[in-house]
Amino acid sequence: MTPGTLVVGMNLQFPPEMYLDSNNQPAGYDVDLLNDLAKQMGVKLEIKNLDFNGLIPGLQSKQFDMVSVGLTATDERKQVIDFSRAYVPYTSVLAVKDGDTSVTSIDSVNAAGTVITALQGSSGEKLAQTTFPKATVTGFPDQNAALLQVATGRAQGSVVEDYILAQYSKANPGQIMKADLPEPLDIGYGSWGVQKGKTALVTALNSYLCEAQSSGKLAELYEKNFEVPAADFPQMPAGC
Repeated sequence: MTPGTLVVGMNLQFPPEMYLDSNNQPAGYDVDLLNDLAKQMGVKLEIKNLDFNGLIPGLQSKQFDMVSVGLTATDERKQVIDFSRAYVPYTSVLAVKDGDTSVTSIDSVNAAGTVITALQGSSGEKLAQTTFPKATVTGFPDQNAALLQVATGRAQGSVVEDYILAQYSKANPGQIMKADLPEPLDIGYGSWGVQKGKTALVTALNSYLCEAQSSGKLAELYEKNFEVPAADFPQMPAGC
């Protein structure tokens, strides 16, 4: 870590979790949490905004100390980077064109000729591939581009976190909606990514997150940014 500075790689295109505000400044749940982390560590926070696909390679090449973009700690990713404990909960759903009531089960879209989109390189893309193995899964480097494929009828669905779908629908009413499936595609958690072997930093991050979880800080910032009552903050994994 650069002395006195915590350099964090992010992809600021996912309001309300992480985005650029009207003054072109980083904002959102992750940013609020990172500012509090930096304050607790007594260091300056520096954010580098990159495309999603450039974050893990950038971390490996030591462009920054950590990545904050809600990464799922998959076995594949664990081979090249280390992870903190979870800091944000996610619910993955299938977005379909507004008014499309034909999608009532996985089988109704898991078929040859069906196109499902997702953010390229994301856990959503992996989830789409395993959930819809018969369909054609296409990844896009931009989340909105993946959703636009559904809105314009070029794809039958898109795997996305529910909060991202809500934000897109708020900005683009009448385009897409959540498919009426019996249950979410997946419920998971995002973690901070750290350079391989940086155990001291992982330990420091985990210590901070355990304190933020027990003190209610995570729930407080989640309520502020996601507009979900703190009492409804999803239960985080045990282990503190």
